[in-house]
Parts: sequence; structure tokens; C-alpha cells
Amino acid sequence: MTAATAAFRRVLALGGPLLPVVSFLGRLPTAMCQFGSLLLVAETSGSLATAGLVGGALAAGQTAGGPLLGRLADRHGQRPVVLAACWFDALAVTALVSAALARTGALPLALIALLAGAGVPQIGPLARTRIVALARRARADDRLVHTALSFEGTLDEVSFVLGPALVGLSATVAHPAVALALAALLLAVCGSAFALHPTAAALRPTGAGPAPDRPRGRRPADRPARARMPRAVHAMRASMALQGALFGACQAGITALTADLHRPAQAGLVYAAMGVMSAVAGLSLALVPARIGLPVRWRVAAVALIALSVPLLFVRSLGALYLAVVLLGAAFAPHLITLFGLTERLVPAGRLAESMAFLTSAVVGGQALSLAAAGRLAEAHGPSAAFAVAVGAAVLILALALTTRATDRPAAAVRPAAGAPAGSVR
Repeated sequence: MTAATAAFRRVLALGGPLLPVVSFLGRLPTAMCQFGSLLLVAETSGSLATAGLVGGALAAGQTAGGPLLGRLADRHGQRPVVLAACWFDALAVTALVSAALARTGALPLALIALLAGAGVPQIGPLARTRIVALARRARADDRLVHTALSFEGTLDEVSFVLGPALVGLSATVAHPAVALALAALLLAVCGSAFALHPTAAALRPTGAGPAPDRPRGRRPADRPARARMPRAVHAMRASMALQGALFGACQAGITALTADLHRPAQAGLVYAAMGVMSAVAGLSLALVPARIGLPVRWRVAAVALIALSVPLLFVRSLGALYLAVVLLGAAFAPHLITLFGLTERLVPAGRLAESMAFLTSAVVGGQALSLAAAGRLAEAHGPSAAFAVAVGAAVLILALALTTRATDRPAAAVRPAAGAPAGSVR
């Protein structure tokens, strides 16, 4: 682990020790709001249907708004976009709490939740974009870039374990509104700290202001047309959506099985155990030899997802469930991180933030749709039906990995920030 430790130290040195702290705390509200809104609305309205509607609206807003916010960050820079988004989202979450406590109707709650989801500042994807830019400017090799993406993936996994745990703790000792109030505070304070961190200047915005003497409606001569995405990128987005579907199906199956075993309180712990193993697996990717290319890793991860999800079909006890989901968690982060790495290498540099946000939104959208569908299947046919959806998603991921030509080529150069020395950019 000495080599891996040294690599992670180099990653931390790229942006300084404060950057991962504020980026982690800034992305934690994303993991808190989905579960927190469900608990809050269920308690204040007394209706699980209303809670589900609000949770679905929140996920829909994030799915639709993520790529748009990423595109704005590419065009105008991360600092103004993240500042505006984190304060807007903090206000939207506060409004959602206030409306729920005032027992507002289902439709207004869903509209507020839609706005809160659309305003998520996408700190996770933008942190990836920023650390990649810092690594490229430092002339880091691809191995260090992959280690940086592994580190960011681990921060995501830890946040999605810790976030719901904080919500559950708040709901137990106080009220779900406390958790969402904390999320709004973290959005405003830590989101602003991430936006204002000096590393926000690592990337130059692709959009330039029009020249004063240029006629309106005409493109300046020095501004290139918007770069097109390689076809392989769309397959990677589909694979990420299927990963979200796998998440949602597992969540539905775990919830149904623990309920059948008369241990419903164990569902969150089982899901958390899966997330912990995924985080450990993400960190261990730093040990994978560089000669094993990203397309190969994608296929191996897809095979692992199938092999490790099939045992869920035969689980009948709580102990076996813990064992099965922990083993399955070992395949999650490698698949996610590999897709982020392939995307970083294939997309035009000026659309990296948009692409990273699109991947994250694909996971959210896939999980929300799968959770709804697999939940109905589990209710009608038992937990195995939900787990069958997870296996099916894994099979489709392998099909994409085998049929997509994801050329493992060097990434495009990162656009330097204004005033950066020309020699500082790879």
C-alpha cells in the first residue's frame, strides 16, 4: 500500500488539504436531501405517496439540471456557477422544509422539490473536473489522474453512506427537518468555500464575452464551434444509468427482504455496508497496474457486477444478505470510476464538467426509475424479483462494455486559466 499512499499524497498536494474537505462537505447535502425529504414529507403529511412524489421530483430535477449546470460551469467558470447554485439550492431546501412543516399540499411540495433538485450545485462532478485540470497542469501522468478519480469516487461513496446515516440520526433524536436544515447550511457555507477556493481558476471558461464592435447574433472568429461528443460517450452514459438502475433494484430488494425477515431497521445498515466496501474498492484501484487499460477495466467490472449480483437471487437470511451485498459493493466503485476515467479521456476538454455532471445525473435518474419499478416487483413477487432487475442491469452493462469502442487514448489538453504559463499545461 506504500505506492498507493504516495499516490494519494500527490493527489492531495494538487489542490491542497482544504479542497477535499470542502468538496466532501459540499456534496454531502446531495446524499442527505433525497432520504431526508422522504422522511420529512412522510412525517408531516402522513402520506407515503406524497413522500414518494416529492422524492421523485427531487431526483427528476437533479437528473435534468445536472448536465445544464455542468455546461454553464464549462462556459462561464466554476466559481460564479457554483456560488449561484449553492445559494439557490440552500434557499430551495429551506423552502421545502418550511412548506413541509406548514403541511403544504402535494403539488406545491413537488414543485419546490423539483427546483431543489435542479439547483444541486454538482460539486462532485465539478471537483473531478477541477482535480483533473490541476493534474494536467502539473504534467501528471495518466496513472495519477486515475488515482485522483479514484479518490473522488471514494469521497462520493463515503458521502452516500454518511448522508443517510446523518438523516436517520437526526430523525431519531430530533426531527427530519433538522437534517435538511443542516444540508441547507452545508450548501451555503461549504458550497461557497468550494466555489471560492483558489483552485476554481484551474480551468479557463470556454465562453468569451462578445467584442464591443461585433454585431449581435454573430460568433466571434476566435470562438470555436461547440465540440461534438464521441459516440462512445453516450454508451458510457447508458452504462452509468444502468449502474443507477442496479443501485435502485438492490435498494428495493434489500428493503423488501429485511421487511420479510421482520428486520426492516437493518435495510439502511445493509445498504451502508455495501457502500463502505465500494469505497474501499475505489481506493484500491490505485494499485491496478497502468498496463491494464480503461476499456479492459470496464469489461472486467461488468463481469464482476454480474457474477456478484446473481447470488442475491438466492439469499434468504440476513447474514447471507450482508455477505452478498458486501461482495457486490466491491464491483460498484471500479465500474463508476472507470467510466469517469474513460469520459475524461474521450470528451472535448471544454465539455468535461458537463460530461461529468451528465454521468452523475444518469446514476440518479436510473436509480429513481429502477427503485420505483423494482419496488413494485418486490411487492408483487418478492425480493428476488427486484434482485433480478439488478442482474439484468448488470448484463446490459456488460453488453455495452463489449460492444463499445472506447479508445484508450490520451486526453485532450486542458484549457489553461487566463494568465497561466503556456508550459504549465499538458
